[in-house]
Amino acid sequence: MGDGSSGEVPEQRQAEDEPARGVIGAFGRQLKLLRTRAGLERAEFAKRVGYSADTIASYEQGRRVPQPRFIEQADEVLDAGGLLLAMKGEVRRAQYPAFFQDAVRLEAEALELFLYAVQVVPGLLQTEEYTRALLAMRRPLLDQDTIEQRVASRLSRQEVIDRWPAPLLSFVIEEAVLRKPFGGRAVLRGVLEHILLVGQKRNVEIQVMPNDREDNAGVDGPFTLITPKDREQIAYLEVQGRSLLVTGRDEVRSISARYGIIRGQALTPRESSAFVEKMLGEL
Repeated sequence: MGDGSSGEVPEQRQAEDEPARGVIGAFGRQLKLLRTRAGLERAEFAKRVGYSADTIASYEQGRRVPQPRFIEQADEVLDAGGLLLAMKGEVRRAQYPAFFQDAVRLEAEALELFLYAVQVVPGLLQTEEYTRALLAMRRPLLDQDTIEQRVASRLSRQEVIDRWPAPLLSFVIEEAVLRKPFGGRAVLRGVLEHILLVGQKRNVEIQVMPNDREDNAGVDGPFTLITPKDREQIAYLEVQGRSLLVTGRDEVRSISARYGIIRGQALTPRESSAFVEKMLGEL
């Protein structure tokens, strides 16, 4: 999936993100009220949950998005009775740009995810170092807190791979993507090794589209096909920070057929693993 990783947030997108910032602000105010009610100074509370006082301040002031592990710990330490846990889903979605939040929700509950990648390694297959390298290259520049927040949110999406019941995940990745040394050769080596590891899972199939293919049905660009539970398949398209969820039956059927052709033109999963191993040997 495109991960909300292309483009940057212009003024109109900032307006779209206001509801997300509202959620984070509301969580922060609730957290501070509960901490105060418990009679805990910020430093003492930070010690109990294993975070710095500065981090707690940033959560309470709505400047950073708290991770699920923190929310669970805070709810327990503050004896909140589930008040903070009840906001965990909304807070998690608020980690992403507004245009990407619906796609993240659908991705998390999908029965099938089929993804064609032509620019960067898909977010579900990225390593922490690779993601951080991508975000550091963004223009305009992102501040370090935002980078770390988005690294954490992207990695948290990968939980879908090991979810049970296991979803069926299929990736077709252009060879050119796997040769781009974003972050340096060590980072590239790490993500290629990670792709091989994830590709060994029974519910995951990873294929490479070699550069020398004379026929490629994917010339129109990247896309993701999502099959949600109890709903018909939909498609997700993204470019330059703009996204579109395609639900029209005929259009989705056309994109799905295209993906089938792309898979047939790419290397098989077994051939793809050997191809990636060969690439690693060349680094």
